[in-house]
Amino acid sequence: MQIILTKDVDNLGRAGELVRVKPGYGRNYLLPRGLALLATKSNLAQLDHHRREIASQQAKLRTELEAKAGKLKEAVVSIPRKIGNEGKMYGSVSTKDISEALAAQNVELDRRLIKLSEPIKLVGEHEVEVRFSADVSVSIKVEIIGVPA
Repeated sequence: MQIILTKDVDNLGRAGELVRVKPGYGRNYLLPRGLALLATKSNLAQLDHHRREIASQQAKLRTELEAKAGKLKEAVVSIPRKIGNEGKMYGSVSTKDISEALAAQNVELDRRLIKLSEPIKLVGEHEVEVRFSADVSVSIKVEIIGVPA
């Protein structure tokens, strides 16, 4: 099944590209969510117009995301956690904890944008990536402060 992407889709392509996908993926996921259009003759004829339209939308979105990333670049998040006698932290810090700490600083951020390979389990300063899109990301500092239990 051939489709025209209307938005960037991870591991598939960028907006405005003509791609081939399995019918179930296109019919059940991409088309209902408005991520793609069927590659019919009329849609292929309008592809150039769609590309210009999509490019302008993507440029506008990119400037908004870059502004958010610039605002976040200066952010330092401090999260207190209880530690035991040996300096080991009870539990861990996840993306939810980081987004809640940012919300306390009046920075609203969806926790799904925060990329952690695994939860933070050590006290100290850590670099955490916030990825807004495939080409707009920023690293923020997350400081885990140990509080004796």
